[in-house]
Amino acid sequence: MGRYVIRRLLQMIPVFIGSTFLIFFMVYALGDPVAALFGDKAPDPATAARIRHDLYLDQPLWKQYLHYMGQIFQGDFGTAFNGQKVTELLASAYPVTLRLTIVAIVIELIVGVTLGVVSGLRRGRAVDSSVLILTLIVISVPTFVTGYVLQFLFGVKWGVIRPTVSTDAPFGELILPGIVLALVSLAYVTRLTRTSIAENVRADYVRTAVAKGLPRRRVITRHLLRNSLIPVITFVGTDIGSLMGGAIVTEKIFNIHGVGFQIYQGILRNNAPTVVGFVTILVIVFLLANLLVDLLYAVLDPRIRYA
Repeated sequence: MGRYVIRRLLQMIPVFIGSTFLIFFMVYALGDPVAALFGDKAPDPATAARIRHDLYLDQPLWKQYLHYMGQIFQGDFGTAFNGQKVTELLASAYPVTLRLTIVAIVIELIVGVTLGVVSGLRRGRAVDSSVLILTLIVISVPTFVTGYVLQFLFGVKWGVIRPTVSTDAPFGELILPGIVLALVSLAYVTRLTRTSIAENVRADYVRTAVAKGLPRRRVITRHLLRNSLIPVITFVGTDIGSLMGGAIVTEKIFNIHGVGFQIYQGILRNNAPTVVGFVTILVIVFLLANLLVDLLYAVLDPRIRYA
């Protein structure tokens, strides 16, 4: 296991370098951050040249990237164009989005797996058809529509919750945004669980467990569900990074100052250091989540072992 983890960590290095270079190239090569500082006004050539020199933008792109990576390994993600350190923005935004992501993951796992098990065990019946139709509707409705509708109903019309989240963003205020963020992923988790349960319920090891006289609950939880969760865990592992990076719409609706909000503001203002810094952390989150998923395979299926 230890040798496998080391090998996977080494494989992450070229993936991290390639991903961050593409992000850096797309942000810095396809736009002019200096021109964005001045808005509609044309900058003075001498002033623009001085700013480009101070920001290391007068160097070739590959030198800019090496300079940026050298700063990252020293814990310096640069400075936003408003003068604030990107590390400060990261420290304030990522805990908020992490709490929102935890709420969304818990909701999609509990509700999605439960609906998937119920639907898979009753394949072809009315319950199964109802779950499939419901998940199809959820997938078809855009997130911004679901967010605004739930915000209006629960926050404005019925007054059950606050329409917007406070600055501290405690877990209690993140339940409704977490539901909005998790809905589409919840539908996919339900369908994956349902398909996996329906396939494995006919497997030999399930028939053997039933023939041995084991209780139905134990057959489902210890044998059927454990093996059926492998594709679900794979999806959830990749979904962690997607939820953190794809929370732009949800955070905008509920005024949550998290990762999505900061990336949106950075793109809107062409604030390249902010965008690159936040997306670089998201790349690390993706890589670590995928490593964790691979390690969980051996926990769920004892037949899987890593040399």
